[in-house]
Amino acid sequence: MSFWSDKTILITGGAGFFGSQIVNQLLQKGVLRENIRIPRSRDTDLRKWDNCVRVTRDIDIVIHLAAKVGGIGFNQAYPAQLFYDNAIMGIQMIEAARQEPVDKCVIVGTICAYPKFTPVPFKEDDLWTGYPEETNAPYGLAKKMLLVQSQAYRQEYGFNSIYLLPVNLYGPGDNFDPSSSHVIPALIKKFTDAKWENKPFVDVWGTGKASREFLYVDDAARGIILATERYNKPDPVNLGAGMEITIRDLVALIQELTGYSGEIRWDTTKPDGQPKRSLDVSRAQREFGFEAQMPFREGLERTIAWYEEHREVAGRPHDAEDQC
Repeated sequence: MSFWSDKTILITGGAGFFGSQIVNQLLQKGVLRENIRIPRSRDTDLRKWDNCVRVTRDIDIVIHLAAKVGGIGFNQAYPAQLFYDNAIMGIQMIEAARQEPVDKCVIVGTICAYPKFTPVPFKEDDLWTGYPEETNAPYGLAKKMLLVQSQAYRQEYGFNSIYLLPVNLYGPGDNFDPSSSHVIPALIKKFTDAKWENKPFVDVWGTGKASREFLYVDDAARGIILATERYNKPDPVNLGAGMEITIRDLVALIQELTGYSGEIRWDTTKPDGQPKRSLDVSRAQREFGFEAQMPFREGLERTIAWYEEHREVAGRPHDAEDQC
């Protein structure tokens, strides 16, 4: 608690799926609720410079999560918005935090920043060995520029900004809006709804050959807090679970856990996205003692149970910058 004592913390995106878990864990550590500031996108557009200046005033620590995000279809439909909104929010937040100045700025990047054909497991040193997968390149590159900015600001201004790369997150409270959800909530919604509505088949994008790694949201929040407390270096750090699963195996597992008995139809005209994703997580363990704890099957069971309980409202649209 000594690290957090008397500190005022700004968490952009703090009302969203990921941010709310960080807030909960900070409250459990004894941080006072009045010391946590959470700007909401409907009231505070972080694409506007004056708002970034205002929200960083009298702040000790900035944790920048706010982002416009989505799955493959969303990335294909809105590449310009994904590039501009994520780049301008991050660039201005870092500059406003430097001018304040805040004591520390924690930037949450994205696994989409890695090159399309990064050797598995992804090592942080491979970030610049190629171009990202095309369907998510505008988003990935926008967030990747914040790493460049963080390192440049440390070099020129001595500004303590760190950069973290969480893998795909999942868990209770995820975004189940089909227009912008990621693969796990999208599949959970499809199979659960198909079971309830007695649909004979479920359509799934791609071939199923691509692989992904997933990190339970509570684990990810703990990783962010540990890094904020203990890490003060320019090098980016992966946050992951150290596992890998193909989309085909993921689909089979979610079908089993939801109890859906119908047919799966693979739409191979749709893209797979990046061929493989799995992280080397040794730097996070070495630098600030982070290791994932939630078993993947149990995490999925909890997420499915949450969706089944909140099914009527879970698929509603999210505020764009509150999704993280």
